[in-house]
Amino acid sequence: MNWGYKILFAYLLFVAGILFLAFKASQVRFDLVEKDYYEAELKYQDRIDAAGRTAALSQQPIVKVQDGSIMVQFPPEMATQQLTGEAHLYYPADANKDWRKRFQLQGNELLQLQAPGSHKGLHKLKLNWEVNGQSYYFEEAIYL
Repeated sequence: MNWGYKILFAYLLFVAGILFLAFKASQVRFDLVEKDYYEAELKYQDRIDAAGRTAALSQQPIVKVQDGSIMVQFPPEMATQQLTGEAHLYYPADANKDWRKRFQLQGNELLQLQAPGSHKGLHKLKLNWEVNGQSYYFEEAIYL
């Protein structure tokens, strides 16, 4: 075998490798954080303001994970208020495993959420709630 055939095989191997990588790259699924990310971006200032109001509280919400249950205790200022909001359990690896639950609490109730047990790993708990017309936002990374 002369050097011309060796160069030809090297080029063919290179082209086959590039085609294989292009095929594998086209098979990868990319999930967006938000399906309507443009609309979410327009409302992002509201989230920043709500997070600022949460930071101004005497303490942040306390999140505990026990036996597949997520418990959230809200700050003492919220003890006599009615809270309405939404808990979003964001799973970065797969958008199909995200989980949302609306809640309404009266007084000093503890928010208890039954975590979905089908997927373990790092999650981000995002809490949006409203008290007396003021919105609040809090997020914390948790491991289930």
